Amino acid sequence: MSFKEDTINSEMIYKGAILNLRKDTVRVKNGISYREVVEHNGGAVVVAITDNNKVLMVNQFRKPLDKEVLELPAGKRDGDEDPKETALRELKEETGYTANTVRYLTKFYPSVGYTDEELSIYLCTDLTPGETDFDESEDIEIFEYDMDLLVGMVLAGKIHDGKTIAGIMIANEILKKE
Repeated sequence: MSFKEDTINSEMIYKGAILNLRKDTVRVKNGISYREVVEHNGGAVVVAITDNNKVLMVNQFRKPLDKEVLELPAGKRDGDEDPKETALRELKEETGYTANTVRYLTKFYPSVGYTDEELSIYLCTDLTPGETDFDESEDIEIFEYDMDLLVGMVLAGKIHDGKTIAGIMIANEILKKE
C-alpha cells in the first residue's frame, strides 16, 4: 500500500529569513486536500562535554514561548553549510568553546506534520575554552550540568525543548555503552 500524496499545485505564501511557508494542493485517496508546509534549512544540535565531564547548556529567551528556555547549544544552517560546520560554529558562538573531537550521532525531524526541518546531533569533546560570539540579538547564559542530572531533569519534565531532550537522551545512551 502506498501513502504518497501527489502534489497538484504548490503556492509560496511567505518567504522569510529563517523559513518559508507554502500551501500545497495534494491528491489523496478520497479527493483533494491541502497541506501547509514550513520550509526550513535545518540545523545542528551540540552535546558538548567538558574535560570535567560536564554538559554545556545555554539559557536564552525564546519569543515564541515568551520565556527563557534551557537548551543545548544549537542553531540553523547558513545556506548550504554542512551540519557539522553549523555545530562547530554554534558551539563557538554560544559558549566560546571549540571542539577538537566531533562525532555525528544522528539526525531527526522535529515536527514532520508541517515542516521539512532536519536537525543533526553532534557530540563534541576535547573542548578548548574561548570567547563567545553571540549574534547581536542573542542574550545567552552558559551553564554546566552533569549528564545524569540532565537525564533526570528530562524524565521529570523539567526540560521542554525537543532538540535538547533528543540530544541528551541519545548522547547519554551512546556514552553509557562506551
